[in-house]
Amino acid sequence: MDQKELGTRKISRLVPEMAFPLIVAQLVNGLYNLVDRIYLGHIEGSGATILTGVGITYPIILLITAFSYLIGNGGGPLSAIRMGQGRRDKAEEILSVSAASLLLLSVFLMAFFYAFMTPLLYLFGASSETFRYGKEYMDIYLLGTPFVLLTLGLNPFISAEGKTVMSMITVIIGAVMNIILDPIFIFAFGLGARGAAIATVISQFASAVYVVSFLRSRKSELRLRIKDMRIRKKVILPVISLGVSPFIMSATEAAITFTFTSRLQIISGDMAVGAMTIMSSVLNFCMMPINGMNQAVTPLVSYNFGAGHSDRVRAIFRFAAITEVSYTIMISLICNLIPSTVIGLFTSSEELISFASPYMKFYITGLSLFGLQCASQNTFMGLGQARISLFFAIYRKIILLIPLVYILSSTALGTTGVFLAESIADSVSALTTFTTFMLVHKKILAKGPSKPE
Repeated sequence: MDQKELGTRKISRLVPEMAFPLIVAQLVNGLYNLVDRIYLGHIEGSGATILTGVGITYPIILLITAFSYLIGNGGGPLSAIRMGQGRRDKAEEILSVSAASLLLLSVFLMAFFYAFMTPLLYLFGASSETFRYGKEYMDIYLLGTPFVLLTLGLNPFISAEGKTVMSMITVIIGAVMNIILDPIFIFAFGLGARGAAIATVISQFASAVYVVSFLRSRKSELRLRIKDMRIRKKVILPVISLGVSPFIMSATEAAITFTFTSRLQIISGDMAVGAMTIMSSVLNFCMMPINGMNQAVTPLVSYNFGAGHSDRVRAIFRFAAITEVSYTIMISLICNLIPSTVIGLFTSSEELISFASPYMKFYITGLSLFGLQCASQNTFMGLGQARISLFFAIYRKIILLIPLVYILSSTALGTTGVFLAESIADSVSALTTFTTFMLVHKKILAKGPSKPE
């Protein structure tokens, strides 16, 4: 798709064409951790324990992912705005400085998590039985940190060009490799959790090579320039400022996972932690199409905002909101109607299926309205409104969800209260974010974007 079409093509065709490859990419990318858990959960005899052990590593994975969002989801929209203003040189400068920042961050993250892995895993809900499997997985997974950050952190720049098919291919390469390699390393080589991690690192490396190669090629409208790959304060600070919101959203997801697993470990033990591992996997995978839609919406909003097309910005938001709410209602209904079938995809343990199924409705129902929050918050991102987007990232998880987990689980609801907190927080936050967007977006559009230096 030609970049100029981002500001001229009919919205009802443009958004689906941009979003479809990204949705496919997100779904396939979601299979990274999902396939690991499905395979591990079906290992005969010890599958449920291994699944729980690998599940407690998820906060660390989320924190690593959060730093890729800090740079990529901040730099991507900014580069799209600059392209909309006709400043390709500024957009390429943002890309090159962002790439250097991602590499530097990967070194610090590897050093930190290797140093503090043991206390962190116990903090996140590991028991004496499950710790071993979590450590086996992370010892190898952390080696792939640079590949994770480069793939996820540079992909938004490809989307900013309007080349969402290329963005999809980047993710699919790694995910397909992971799906193929998982059973080989887990079952054929008998490596269990270590095998899943090895397959993941190899797959992440392949994705990283592809995305960097594309951004260095003539096929890319934005060129990754090696000579500009150095940290520059005036460039990286606006990137971080805008990327703080998605960073907080992912980083606080780690805090949420910690809150859930540690609380459930105290109340109900490993069985409840295993149930949360499965349900959070279901929720995260179901959110992948929403994430793909938002990856398309954010640069589209940014480009048209930079070009001064306010009517198109509003039309993009309406399309996204209607589509995302329809989808979240459908997913909520499916999980409420056939919870044991959904949970059974992850484990062959009848005991775990029986334990987890009654809690599904409490955990997933609030997803029905969550499409409103996603559409509103990501449009704020596209408009460059870092502070507003950051507030709502914090509001849902820190202000609402974490206190609700402790409050509700301390009542007679107990374990049910932990799962119910998710639905209450999702519903209240979605309505609040949507209402705020409707009240302030006209003023933001009238003011217009900041001018590049």
